[in-house]
Amino acid sequence: MSISNTGTGDVDPAVQQELERLRQSIDNIDAAVVHMLAERFKATQQVGRLKALHHLPPADPAREARQIERLRNLAANAKLDPAFAEKFLNFIIAEVIRHHERIAEDTATGQSVASD
Repeated sequence: MSISNTGTGDVDPAVQQELERLRQSIDNIDAAVVHMLAERFKATQQVGRLKALHHLPPADPAREARQIERLRNLAANAKLDPAFAEKFLNFIIAEVIRHHERIAEDTATGQSVASD
């Protein structure tokens, strides 16, 4: 089960089959991640609407810090680089805050706040 050294790029069929199996698994995981992120953003949209209605700030630095620490610990326990997990969560948090700011602006100007 190794790649041919003929220079043609031919791959042993067993290797190709295993590669396809692994890639299908990755594709399935990617789909699950996208669906989970969509559900997460549906929940954060509801949080944004609640914050806007009660004039709460879009960002909550204390909550964000707790979440980052929590995710770093989860990542370490799962044998995932905690720094990577933190970067990923920071990216998500920035997007959530952007959504919350938009919702707050829409609420303040009386515009309809889109629901998911």
